[in-house]
Amino acid sequence: MKDLPTQLAVELGGHQGPVRAVRFNRNGNYCMTCGNDKTVKLWNPHRQLLIKSYGGHGMEVLDADASHDNNRIASAGADKIVQLIDVGTGQVVRKIRGHLERVNCVKFNEESTMVLSGSYDATVKAWDLRSRATDPVQVMDEAKDSVSSLQLSRHEILTGSVDGCVRKYDIRMGTLLVDNVKQPVTCVSFSHDGHCILVSTLDNKLLLLDKDNGDLLNSYEGHVSSSYKLDSCVSHTDAYIVSGSEDGRICFWDLVEGNLVHNLQHFGHKEKPSKKIASGEGGTVVYSLSYHPRHPCLLSVGAQGPVKLWKGPEWNNDSDEEET
Repeated sequence: MKDLPTQLAVELGGHQGPVRAVRFNRNGNYCMTCGNDKTVKLWNPHRQLLIKSYGGHGMEVLDADASHDNNRIASAGADKIVQLIDVGTGQVVRKIRGHLERVNCVKFNEESTMVLSGSYDATVKAWDLRSRATDPVQVMDEAKDSVSSLQLSRHEILTGSVDGCVRKYDIRMGTLLVDNVKQPVTCVSFSHDGHCILVSTLDNKLLLLDKDNGDLLNSYEGHVSSSYKLDSCVSHTDAYIVSGSEDGRICFWDLVEGNLVHNLQHFGHKEKPSKKIASGEGGTVVYSLSYHPRHPCLLSVGAQGPVKLWKGPEWNNDSDEEET
């Protein structure tokens, strides 16, 4: 399994309390973590190096994203704020207030001229970073419940909602495609080839949909996903489907065949995670994942303990770390 991350390489501590999300930057050289301690941290995970810690939020930070030039970080908080951070100076250069409830997810567009945010208030809002205007340039309020997940391509906005719908907004064509999967949606993502959409639902399933017409191409089972928001993604080669699980595993399926081919045990037997922790999350839930864009390398975090970096046995990334 040389094309799968099978070996635990690094553990990243540093947060006081649970980590809520972990995200690689665009080239996979760095990552961000955010947590209940109200901070966002920037790491070189390959060298186990904490580069900087950023504050500014008044409550736990639920998501973060790096701009394409790596100069800025956008973070989303339970304090209803989207925050824009200058990476070099560590200063909060903008606080965006406009959501009525906690902000669950945040993403830069491809040019990093806009940031989009999805909220418990059932809206997605687009903010123009070139303007100092306090109002969003667009509000997508078609969801009937919390917007749990958000992904962007060059001309598309993909959202998942607890109302059971996956919505794809085509900015170029001005159209909206809605797929009702009849179960709360916790995560959505594009495949790397741009033809498919991966959907996580709260009925212990993952669904692979045709991006253009919404046809069901495949479904994946074998993990536990019934109570918590879990990340899922497609591997760097589009060969595997990956998801966290509520029983402490990270599960891998063959994308085409649909069979479960590999498990990573995020929580080892010696760790004995508690059943419940202060955040209210189940003690064995692996809820945040981020896959390296070019290599068999995966970041994962559970409801307690450090972020873990998993690598394929034949990947030596020393020559890649200096890439920009």
